[in-house]
Amino acid sequence: MTPETETRDAPSGGVTDERAAFTGYGRTDGRIGVRNRLLVLPSVICSHLVADRIAARVPTAVSAPHDHGCAQLGADNDQTARTFTGIGTNPNVAGVVVVGLGCEEIQSDDVAARLADLGVPVRELSIQSEGGSDRTIERGVEAATALLEERRRETRGSLADLTVGIVSSDLRESTVERVDPLLGSFARRVVDEGGRVVVAGTERLSSHAEEAVAAADESVAEEFGGLLETRRLTPARTTGLRRRAAERSFDELSRPWGGLPIRAVLAYGERATHDAGVGFVDAPSGFAEAATGLAAAGAQIVLHGTAEGIPSGHPIVPVLKLTGDERTFRALPEDIDVDARSTTPEGFADRVLDLLNGAESCAERHGLTEFAITRVGPSM
Repeated sequence: MTPETETRDAPSGGVTDERAAFTGYGRTDGRIGVRNRLLVLPSVICSHLVADRIAARVPTAVSAPHDHGCAQLGADNDQTARTFTGIGTNPNVAGVVVVGLGCEEIQSDDVAARLADLGVPVRELSIQSEGGSDRTIERGVEAATALLEERRRETRGSLADLTVGIVSSDLRESTVERVDPLLGSFARRVVDEGGRVVVAGTERLSSHAEEAVAAADESVAEEFGGLLETRRLTPARTTGLRRRAAERSFDELSRPWGGLPIRAVLAYGERATHDAGVGFVDAPSGFAEAATGLAAAGAQIVLHGTAEGIPSGHPIVPVLKLTGDERTFRALPEDIDVDARSTTPEGFADRVLDLLNGAESCAERHGLTEFAITRVGPSM
């Protein structure tokens, strides 16, 4: 792919609402990114410092440091590998440099091969094969710089081109009553325009499986029920949230996605492929792990409702933070993007559209990112 490659036009239905149009970056598979990230991806914890140093020397490059890829067992190893693929194919990613050590369980060349098969411009390096960290950094900078030449031109998109990630990470009164309805209103707008929404927070619904299944699309009801039953029987990592969820009604818990039916159930790290509507990602409500799961599902942006004021964003996707808690907003006015107490659904949609068109979120402006992958079980 070269810079002369033409980008695709707007979706076949056209931009249905010009006010909801945005300028993004066309990819070879027809999707549109809202950022043009060059990702330096360590395939293992042992190579993340080298990946960081490569990214630091290449304009617009980002790295995704993590503590996975080695000595993981079975399903955990598979989940990490699946997440790498999902992250690398996110439409915000213009190209990937995969950096390995050489003796890890998840080999960098395997990760790169999977991404290449899916049409992602990719380069691969191994510290042991290159002859050490210094040599790998130099070669990595060369590879990343070469990938910059393969980026695609800007193109126009609409809400129909979006996969919006949503995580409401707590169940405080201010979040349930002020934040979640705003999230739900935008989710409905995206779905009405033919776009996708993916939501995280399995522990929110594990105590309301019967109602959740009844409200899901018939095609995924059995799968959704099985997932929620499994999570109900699994020790919760956030026991307080599960307890508070059990005390809430299903209608309250489903507000972040506007009470729309679930049309797809996604494993953590799996890419969303349903045509439109809401997909449910088997991810915890903790922000960092949820954001990675949503980005791997293909979300170009993540909307994060928080009464706790968690300031960090994500290296791949811009994160818009909103709170309905007066004390949180007063304490962190430079880290919260939207005060839900004084924002209308239309005003919130305008703020999201600004983000889609390149306006920086608070976390982006501060350079605060966090990349975490949830675990299935123990690692060795």
